[in-house]
Amino acid sequence: MCKGLAALPHSCLERAKEIKIKLGILLQKPDSAVDLVIPYNEKPEKPVKTQKPAPEEALQWRDSLDKLLQNNYGLASFKSFLKSEFSEENLEFWMACENFKKTKSPAEMAEKAKRIYEEFIKTEAPKEVNIDHFTKDVTLKNLVEPSLSSFDVAQKRVYALMEKDSLPRFVRSEFYQELIK
Repeated sequence: MCKGLAALPHSCLERAKEIKIKLGILLQKPDSAVDLVIPYNEKPEKPVKTQKPAPEEALQWRDSLDKLLQNNYGLASFKSFLKSEFSEENLEFWMACENFKKTKSPAEMAEKAKRIYEEFIKTEAPKEVNIDHFTKDVTLKNLVEPSLSSFDVAQKRVYALMEKDSLPRFVRSEFYQELIK
């Protein structure tokens, strides 16, 4: 008679969860893009009302993720590019952290911290960012008493990932090439 999942060792259960996630990703139908879209905000995004930057300004983004993120048009272009690659979770996490740092009320801070943790940091989160276990642990400890710096370590790791990986891909993309013409 089967004793159920409780009889299995914890390591087996964890491995089974990992396999389930990987199989779920593989079994998704690629022709149904609607199934893959997970809305970030309930409110529809408003298009950014900024002018296209001069090619000279856009050329500066190649060497500086900061300059790209500080420019509304650059940020919108970068976000569109990442969405086209289904890899916008790092940028969305970085933006959520920037928004979190503007929070004044302790109650609102605790609520936002929980939401960010559950959406981006927690294992198997809907938009889980790729950070190491040490960073996850530090972030979780910081959330016992949330402060404006609770996500700093994780945000710096994600920023470094975007700088090393996402930015070079963006610079090689048609999105960027059109901007510098």
